[in-house]
Amino acid sequence: MAQTEKKGGLLRKSSASKKPLKEKVVLMYDEIFTTEDPSKCNPRFWEELFLMKVNLEYLESKLEALDGEELMKIKDNINCLFQHCIQALGEEHPIRVVNALQTLCALIRGVHQKNKSTSGFDIINMLVGFDKAELCMKNLMESLDSLLCAEGSESLKSLCLKLLLCLVTVTDNISQNTILEYVMINSIFEAILQILSSPLSRREHGYDAVVLLALLVNYRKYESVNPYIVKLSIVDDEATLNGMGLVIAQALSEYNRQYKDKEEEHQTGFFSALTNMVGSMFIADADEKISVQTNEAILLALYEAVHLNRNFITVLAQSHPEMGLMTTPTSPVPTTPVTPLGTTPPSSDVISSAELSLDADVQTSNLLITFLKYSSIVMQDTKDEHRLHSGKLCLIILTCIAEDQYANAFLHDDNMNFRVNLHRMPMRHRKKAADKNLPCRPLVCAVLDLMVEFIVTHMMKEFPMDLYVRCIQIVHKLLCYQKKCRVRLHYTWRELWSALINLLKFLMSNETVLLAKHNIFTLALMVVNLFNMFITYGDTFLPTPSSYDELYYEIIRMHQNFDNLYSMVLRLSTNAGQWKEPASKVTHALVNIRAIINHFNPKIESYAAVNHISQLSEDQVLEVVRSNYDTLTLKLQDGLDQYERYSEQHKEAAFFKELVRSISINVRKNLAFNTLSQELLLKEFSTIS
Repeated sequence: MAQTEKKGGLLRKSSASKKPLKEKVVLMYDEIFTTEDPSKCNPRFWEELFLMKVNLEYLESKLEALDGEELMKIKDNINCLFQHCIQALGEEHPIRVVNALQTLCALIRGVHQKNKSTSGFDIINMLVGFDKAELCMKNLMESLDSLLCAEGSESLKSLCLKLLLCLVTVTDNISQNTILEYVMINSIFEAILQILSSPLSRREHGYDAVVLLALLVNYRKYESVNPYIVKLSIVDDEATLNGMGLVIAQALSEYNRQYKDKEEEHQTGFFSALTNMVGSMFIADADEKISVQTNEAILLALYEAVHLNRNFITVLAQSHPEMGLMTTPTSPVPTTPVTPLGTTPPSSDVISSAELSLDADVQTSNLLITFLKYSSIVMQDTKDEHRLHSGKLCLIILTCIAEDQYANAFLHDDNMNFRVNLHRMPMRHRKKAADKNLPCRPLVCAVLDLMVEFIVTHMMKEFPMDLYVRCIQIVHKLLCYQKKCRVRLHYTWRELWSALINLLKFLMSNETVLLAKHNIFTLALMVVNLFNMFITYGDTFLPTPSSYDELYYEIIRMHQNFDNLYSMVLRLSTNAGQWKEPASKVTHALVNIRAIINHFNPKIESYAAVNHISQLSEDQVLEVVRSNYDTLTLKLQDGLDQYERYSEQHKEAAFFKELVRSISINVRKNLAFNTLSQELLLKEFSTIS
């Protein structure tokens, strides 16, 4: 009778009276966690282990449950397990390889979780032993490289990338992860490039490959020669660079699509009805709730590509055949990922065959357009830390683009015109622009629109000074190119001038609050010098003589703001305070603007008096301006078309260190939850040949 009950207990895991039946693999793990060599009693122990389905949770939790001393006691068995995993990677049977890869993931994560406070060298000793570390890690990296480059299973390649991501992100600060020294010595760079250059591999693994590369590039990048930085900077293979661009474009497009879906869902929901009833007083609060998780990892990859590789600049403007018309795939679509990377465009760029016949202006998208749309979304709300970091990185990328001669050439190319539908922050005092009325213009117009949009929408108490400085710098660099190459851009410059004047007005209105936190004179000087750039060189790059007249009209019309700014900086520059020097620089920079105001204002008043007009029209003011240029005297100001080039190491190292830490934590978290499931893998290898 007792025997029958025992049988029942063994059969029924949930029996209250008996312990649940342990899987064989769990029993084998338990043997590893003793001080005895498990192969003594069973010579086929390691061979059998890798035929068993891995129990990741049990293995990791078992490692985490041990204290430091207990772990050291079983160090030999841990080393042995690690070495046998590496040996199993060379097996012909894919089941063994799959199980070895998953066991390595659990081992690396489990040991690191247990030893967060210890140095990386202790981790290496715990996993492989110092004496065998170099050879073992060399064999591991060579096996992973072979698996990634082979024509075999896509699931195995996926798992190899997961293992590498696991290896890279086990520490928050990847530069403290000394295991990565072996990843530097035994490079897998070429394997990553091969994935990106092959359409099939790219669709399956492109995202993981790009994120992995971005992280590896950031390992001790300021302290030693990182081979991944060196190699990435000289890649010139078109297929590889385009492949990387497609993966990045797809990830950003997916974000844009999700945001658009949430926005539409939001507009048709409860808040839409409420807004219709009580007006638009709630619109800002309502839209703050539209939130999609930002993707700093893919943005970092784009930054590294743009910053390190000049050849990648060409990829920004490449029209994407995979991002144009949606076609039915001829081969079966892989089960994972559900959306093949690099193939599905953002919804705004997808054109159905039904729409094709109706619209003669069908256009494909490119990476730069997708990136500008992404930037217009994440830069709307900088109160959230992740979005602030994303917004800053977007502006850093645009800074690199604005400094590049080739990038400027295609940005300003009249033969490359696009409609770029940027997202605009809902504001009570302006109407939402109709998407259909967008003109086709050179891409630089969209960059300028984005900068103007940022300037107009972020004048608030929590003033993002750093982002404003970067924004003005980007505009300045674009103007320097236009002046140098005499590019006459047909752009609505008035919008920019108006935004800049309103920014100065905001700085003056909030002088006390802002000066407690920021040196507002640096920003004010940059804005004033943008006007000086237009005044001094505008005749070489403004589209028409009337545009130059309009510039003077805007300065004269808004002269009160410039007068107030002069009064403020004069007051502070004559006091012996901390702002004396920066304020005096603004005073000197205002000389030509003041000369214009002081020269034309009396002429306008005289014209009005002679003609008995109380208020002059714009055309009448412009007439006065045109007829009085000859007697205007301006001072030549040096260095207006000069700028300091972007330098990451000297100015941005702290930002990137923190950003990479945040990405590493996020990648690790996502790996832990849903990417190491065996079900799909084991379906592929249901039989061992």
